Amino acid sequence: MTNLEIISQRSNNACELCGATDQLEAYTVAPKTGNDPDEMALLCGTCRSQIEDPTTADANHWHCLNDSMWSEVPAVKVLAWRMLTHLNSTDLLDMLYLDDETLAWANAGQSAAADTDPELKHVDSNGVVLENGDTVVLTKDLDVKGASFAAKRGTAVRNIRLVFDNPEQIEGKVNGQTIVILTKYVKK
Repeated sequence: MTNLEIISQRSNNACELCGATDQLEAYTVAPKTGNDPDEMALLCGTCRSQIEDPTTADANHWHCLNDSMWSEVPAVKVLAWRMLTHLNSTDLLDMLYLDDETLAWANAGQSAAADTDPELKHVDSNGVVLENGDTVVLTKDLDVKGASFAAKRGTAVRNIRLVFDNPEQIEGKVNGQTIVILTKYVKK
């Protein structure tokens, strides 16, 4: 049985992200090679085109990730994590669990995409390149808009997320609240 037959059977001939049944193709999730069906997902044309060019992503289409993020297929989990990260859907990302190996795979694909556009490098106050999932420390006290606290200098912010279209901003949780932080006020 070929990989296409395996993933078609696994998905009941429907897109593994949104459930559509037209224009289905096997999609190998980078940087994997597609030798194993778990490295591939069956995607419709809409999902595939928006994954390949995230700047065209329609947030309304991706409401389907509420369901598909719970898939047991590693490739589907990685694609869900990448799109949720791109869409800055912090509530769903907080619920999505990826083991260390799968998270490394998801980040590797994000890093590869970021490397193609040198203008979108997120760097800390010392010029060190930041990546999704890093831990950073605040270098000064920051007033948090819309909250009743200030983020204190020296506070560790774990599991940061890069703001896709702004290399000067990251997102992270401080005191249980997700905030946007300027990269010039953090160090890795």
